[in-house]
Amino acid sequence: MEEKNLELEEKQKMYRHSMSHILAKAIKQMYPQVKVAIGPAIDNGFYYDFDNLSLNAEDFAKLEDKMREIINKNEDFKRLEVTRDEALKLFKDEPYKTELIKELPADEKITVYYTGEDFYDLCRGPHVENTKFLRGFAFKINRVSGAYWRGNEKNKMLTRVYVYGFLNKDDLKECLRLEEEAKERDHRKLGKELGIFMYSELVGRGLPIWLPKGFVVRRELSDYIMKKEIALGYQHVMTPSLGNVNLYKTSGHWDHYKEDMFPAMELDEEAYVLRPMNCPHHMMIYKNFMHSYRDLPLRLAEIANDFRFEASGNLCGLERTRAFTQNDCHIFCCPNQIKSEVEGVIKLILDVYKDFGFKNYKFRLSLRDVQNKEKYFGNDELWEKSESALREILKDSGADYYEAVGEAAFYGPKIDVQVRSAIGHDITLSTVQLDYQLPERFELEYIDADGSKKRPVVIHRAILGSLDRFTAFVLEETKGALPVWLSPVQVKIVTVSEKNIPHATDVQKRLQERGFRVELDTANESISKKIRFATKDKIPYVLVIGDRECAELTVSVRERGSNNTYSTSLDSLITTIHYKCKNKELV
Repeated sequence: MEEKNLELEEKQKMYRHSMSHILAKAIKQMYPQVKVAIGPAIDNGFYYDFDNLSLNAEDFAKLEDKMREIINKNEDFKRLEVTRDEALKLFKDEPYKTELIKELPADEKITVYYTGEDFYDLCRGPHVENTKFLRGFAFKINRVSGAYWRGNEKNKMLTRVYVYGFLNKDDLKECLRLEEEAKERDHRKLGKELGIFMYSELVGRGLPIWLPKGFVVRRELSDYIMKKEIALGYQHVMTPSLGNVNLYKTSGHWDHYKEDMFPAMELDEEAYVLRPMNCPHHMMIYKNFMHSYRDLPLRLAEIANDFRFEASGNLCGLERTRAFTQNDCHIFCCPNQIKSEVEGVIKLILDVYKDFGFKNYKFRLSLRDVQNKEKYFGNDELWEKSESALREILKDSGADYYEAVGEAAFYGPKIDVQVRSAIGHDITLSTVQLDYQLPERFELEYIDADGSKKRPVVIHRAILGSLDRFTAFVLEETKGALPVWLSPVQVKIVTVSEKNIPHATDVQKRLQERGFRVELDTANESISKKIRFATKDKIPYVLVIGDRECAELTVSVRERGSNNTYSTSLDSLITTIHYKCKNKELV
């Protein structure tokens, strides 16, 4: 079965690649001035990059018709081997192809694929033999976006045309359904509708502004994880959001991470940078005291503001920002404590995921790429030692994990938890990193049982990752219907008429005294309209106060997701909501 699926995947990839040539040929026929770049197959279809192309949604249907017209001509895909000089001559009017050809070895044979007689592309293949095989291929143009040539923002911005493509219509329909679902779950849309966060060009790109309701979510997440950490013996600290450049030269970030940092600020003959992470600050807290082996493990945690200069094209709501807040921690321990400490972190991760109902996830052992050692610092022995330690812990824990070469941090390997979202994306939420390197660079020490000085090992860990990305993920998972304990407004009280306001106000006061977040709507609107507004805001409990409720000193309750209303005493409702919040119930 697995071999059959692999064959199907390879076939679909070949068909998608062939369709990318059809797309390029159609574009060239419709827009002769266009210059072509590259066009690979991707997970749900294919794309092609073009220069000097202006295309909008109104042009999609015409372009799709042109692609079908080419397919119906039954043109052959012909493979041709040429020398580099022949290829340069063939593509003399295509600057992007020329650039790629010039980078190839002079004596290397280059393959070109013709689609019919009038279109050819630089390509290794393979392709279908004839366009007639593509007649049953289901495709639909998805969108047009900007893309830097070769992914480098210093290069020219090209026009990228994305196309969905599948071997059958049912798979395309399912893909389109999931895309519509993704639009409804998009945290940027939900964040705006629910008043969670905003952006301002005047403030700056990638700098989220948390609105009152959003700050409630952020504060609840912060309090939630801090309480769990305190119960496990973590100590919380607060460190500055910037540091001297020399701090990052010592840590190695300046050499290995400088491109992702904001530029240095020269002040009073010193250079400062906004910090991209917190480990150097925590190293200095450890170094401030002489420690005994009896003091270890020392778990220093922080809800810390960090800053990274993400490329503008990569910015995405709260998911990828230039200013964010990490749920960070560094565990300083003896080598013989590594296993128990990492296992403790994994246990905490699983405990948190249970509270949030996350079930579809895998552990990834992120390793160094030995073919690209200049990206990392430290010696081979320490890398092999730390990678083996994490691998052994994962095996002993029975965790479902896989290995990924090249995904390690520059100072050490890590265990990343890849969570599959409701819209099918794999997102790294939590991470555990084993580090022998920074203790060396900062010359950290502890006094061992025999009186000798030893180096501690540092475990970097983040459970929620960044509060920003975690919020984005949870919004999309719940479609904005956050669990009661996390909802910015837990109860909305609506009155039928003005005379019901005194009882409604008393209900609001009693709920607030018990610590619940409550809004009161006394507007001169119909009750159905008030309920509709509360439903749109995804508030868990809507309480209707009318003449009967005032007379009986009760409340009529409509729970989120239900069209039914029931009557109950306020004390009974308080007990129910308190239980749901205490036990972190999901609905």
